[in-house]
Amino acid sequence: MTNERPPVETPLIAPAFATSVLERLRGGLVVSCQALESEPLYGADIMARLARAAVDGGAVGIRANTPQDITAIRAAVNVPVIGLWKVGATGVYITPALTHAHAVASAGADIVALDATARPRLDGLSLTATINALHHKGATVLADVATFEEGIAAQDAGADAVATTLSGYTEHSSAQTGPDFDLLARLAAHLTVPVIAEGRITTPEQASHALDLGAHAVVVGGAITRPTSITARFTAALHRSGTHRPDTTTSEEFPA
Repeated sequence: MTNERPPVETPLIAPAFATSVLERLRGGLVVSCQALESEPLYGADIMARLARAAVDGGAVGIRANTPQDITAIRAAVNVPVIGLWKVGATGVYITPALTHAHAVASAGADIVALDATARPRLDGLSLTATINALHHKGATVLADVATFEEGIAAQDAGADAVATTLSGYTEHSSAQTGPDFDLLARLAAHLTVPVIAEGRITTPEQASHALDLGAHAVVVGGAITRPTSITARFTAALHRSGTHRPDTTTSEEFPA
């Protein structure tokens, strides 16, 4: 029996491209263009059109799910694309394994977003090993986290940027009805990599406040690109005002 410690994983230096692509997002709005199979807008061609509309409105970047959508959106817009691949709907499902991350990069994503929480990844690889492998291929990595500690760990693992995407969606973070501005402010004050605000941002005022707190950029999804949820907010408001229409409010049940 030996007392040898396992080798320490050392993050690789991020590719120079990472700085330039992230700089293009600075101070701007990234629109998440995603739809579930059960939703009327599902389909890569529709997501590409949504992305074009978002860019026409001033979006500096697009966040997209699945290689098919990423490829279609990459061909439709000339702004950076943050790509991910959701596999399943529970646990670690945002780009849960290195194979998914490579597929996202190969599809044309400028930035690969992945779950960087403390939970085990699908393939058993550490976050550092995963990020190193992506950096070796020249990819820029955005770490989606839920807690302050995970944000620190993601930076230490070599992530090029950190996002508050998963706050309120894991067992290690408290459920919330609005943006986690406290987490955003703490991460922005302590990290040296860009911090991107994401999660339950539904108004321009909230987006602006996120920048005031130090966000490098702001991601908004459902409030812009999910018409069923947007319509439901209006019908719910009418219902509360005394109408007799049913309350069909649907919350943002999953992170973008």
